[in-house]
Amino acid sequence: MTKEILAESLNTETFITEKVNEIRQSVGEGTTINALSGGVDSSVATLLGHRALGMRLRTVFIQNGLMREGEPEKVAAFFKDLGVKVEIIDAEEEFLSALKGITDPEEKREAITQTFYKEVFGRLVRESKALHLLQGTILTDIDETVAGIKRQHNVFEQLGINPQEAFGYSIIEPLIQLRKDSVRKVGKALGLTEEYYARIPFPGPALAARIIGEVTREKLGIVRKATSITEKRLCETGAFQYMAILHEDRVTGMRDGKRDFGRQIEIRCWDSVDARTATPTNLPYETLTKLANEILEQIAGVVSVTYNIAAKPPSTIEAV
Repeated sequence: MTKEILAESLNTETFITEKVNEIRQSVGEGTTINALSGGVDSSVATLLGHRALGMRLRTVFIQNGLMREGEPEKVAAFFKDLGVKVEIIDAEEEFLSALKGITDPEEKREAITQTFYKEVFGRLVRESKALHLLQGTILTDIDETVAGIKRQHNVFEQLGINPQEAFGYSIIEPLIQLRKDSVRKVGKALGLTEEYYARIPFPGPALAARIIGEVTREKLGIVRKATSITEKRLCETGAFQYMAILHEDRVTGMRDGKRDFGRQIEIRCWDSVDARTATPTNLPYETLTKLANEILEQIAGVVSVTYNIAAKPPSTIEAV
């Protein structure tokens, strides 16, 4: 069982030194592929790997077609300023093809997992002859997967899956003793700006975790725009996380005096420390109204906007 390091007892300098040494020992003289998404966890893992391996760390951002607008370019530019070269790998067609026709939440997560680790990273590892993949799995990812709440795409050994046998490489996870609050402390100590170490969590399956039902280009366009509006509107709330969810069912609405059978967006905004439990943020009604109006005005086909008021548990932070 993984021993947790609590935020209040975490010595960031000691932790960084230990993990840098562990990464060096695991890798030896070889090279390692690093999975960067721009989220807090992967950003911290990237800087630990960079400090440990320097140019022997090959950092890649997988453009899977499921990310926020402009995310790959923004993340690559930020890390370039920190001395980390980031390669953007275009794999959009592979991911969308793998997700075609799938509606079950766990099947969607499994399709993303297999495409990410076996197909895309498997190919990169074979080409580079790297023996390891460095990634930012944290303790909450493991807890939720082992408990059967939802399969996090980056958890394997705790489920009895040997990455070496399944994918052809081993996985290095320097953050598995930490939860989100501790990861933020380490990120700050490593030199991440507040924009990154305090960034709201973003799921591994990305916007696929915010589309109920089949993932399509049309739906991704809707939820990507809704995500942009929501994050701009709620970024000053101090909430732990906030998001827009696209529902599968259509609902009856009205536009220009006529019936409009359209899409519905659900807004979720959470107060939490480590994502194990969460309560809906008590947002002012005026804030919700402005947010709803902006979504309805700017996104064609959306006729309904709702706000989630169910706590975790029994709800979960992400919808899928």
